[in-house]
Amino acid sequence: MGNGWFETVAEAQRRARRRLPRSVYGALVAGSERGITVRQNTDAFSQIAFAPHVAGHHAERDLSTTVMGIPVSFPVLISPTGVQAVHPDGEVAVARAAAARGTIMGLSSFASKPVEEVAEANPDTLFQVYWTGSREDMVRRMDRARAAGAKGLIATLDWSFSNGRDWGSPWIPERIDLKTAVRLAPQVLPRPAWLLDFLRTGAVPDLTTPNLEPPGGKAPTFFGAYGEWMGTPPPSWEDVAWLREQWGGPFMLKGITRIDDARRAVDVGATAISVSNHGGNNLDSTPATIRVLPGIAEAVGDHVEVLLDGGVRRGSDVAKALSLGARAVMIGRAYLWGLAANGQGGVENVLDILRGGLDSAVLGLGKSSVHELNADDLYAPDGFFLRLGDDKGLGDDERGAEAATGTTSAIGARR
Repeated sequence: MGNGWFETVAEAQRRARRRLPRSVYGALVAGSERGITVRQNTDAFSQIAFAPHVAGHHAERDLSTTVMGIPVSFPVLISPTGVQAVHPDGEVAVARAAAARGTIMGLSSFASKPVEEVAEANPDTLFQVYWTGSREDMVRRMDRARAAGAKGLIATLDWSFSNGRDWGSPWIPERIDLKTAVRLAPQVLPRPAWLLDFLRTGAVPDLTTPNLEPPGGKAPTFFGAYGEWMGTPPPSWEDVAWLREQWGGPFMLKGITRIDDARRAVDVGATAISVSNHGGNNLDSTPATIRVLPGIAEAVGDHVEVLLDGGVRRGSDVAKALSLGARAVMIGRAYLWGLAANGQGGVENVLDILRGGLDSAVLGLGKSSVHELNADDLYAPDGFFLRLGDDKGLGDDERGAEAATGTTSAIGARR
């Protein structure tokens, strides 16, 4: 174990918990209110079963695909996450790991590293934006990302600023100064490995957002950026269309859980959508994304690339998402735990785990390619899948029955 290797994402999480100060680890776990959605995102995968074959397997299997015109070696992308104070190299280490494993880096506009450094580390970078600040601010940020070489834009809009956690929210300072260091000492000193990582660089964790730096000004702190976001009136669908037009290239809309929203995303010209509930960090009691994926993929999959984000911890989870209509998945907490456990190598380790698990599922299901996976490879309980925001093709009696159960099965239990 001297090389830091781990065999599951769960072990990466355990190591991250042992290595990180309590507040830093708590920020990664996140969630909101009762934590229903964050739990269900992962638990829902366990309710879907495989229907494997025993012979006729393929000795060679192709896991590669393309996402938004970018070739990837396997369908797992890095989802954008905010300030990564878990490791000194932060998003640059993640970008290098993604490049080494042949996949796409999603970079948050709230990241701790500038887009120029990240795009240099991984040319296949997608830059993520929120609807925050003025339109001039947003155009300037997009222009900067384009100039740095970002190949696509991710617009994240599923945010209602839910706050309060039943288990308590971690204390996150606005900046690291002497007073803050003293207050953090009881958490940091028992975690010397994390502290030593930063001391070796001669720097303290950077809690600013350099990609939101105004011309001639200083990068705002995370909380300063968050405050601007909260103070910006939410966007309309016309605003989303404007954002897509201003970018003018591959465009992903992240945060879709309803079929009617997915259709509107198609209408505004999105290249891709991410079926996502912000990892359970937003409006609690939003359903697990895997439960709403099939209905959305069925409704718009011929018109837009559909990705899934939320709860992916194993390669088998990836296989289930692909079988239900996703082109690829995006991961967040999983790679952050890898980063905390072992830096760039830890992120590569997580990607290897997911790739290996996906390959095993493709093998066991008797496929030669990820593109052959389909819903016939799965079994799910009646009422498991949901079709939110869609009454198409339902009679009054059917709508009444669904209102009573709260569910509509997209593929059902068909065996």
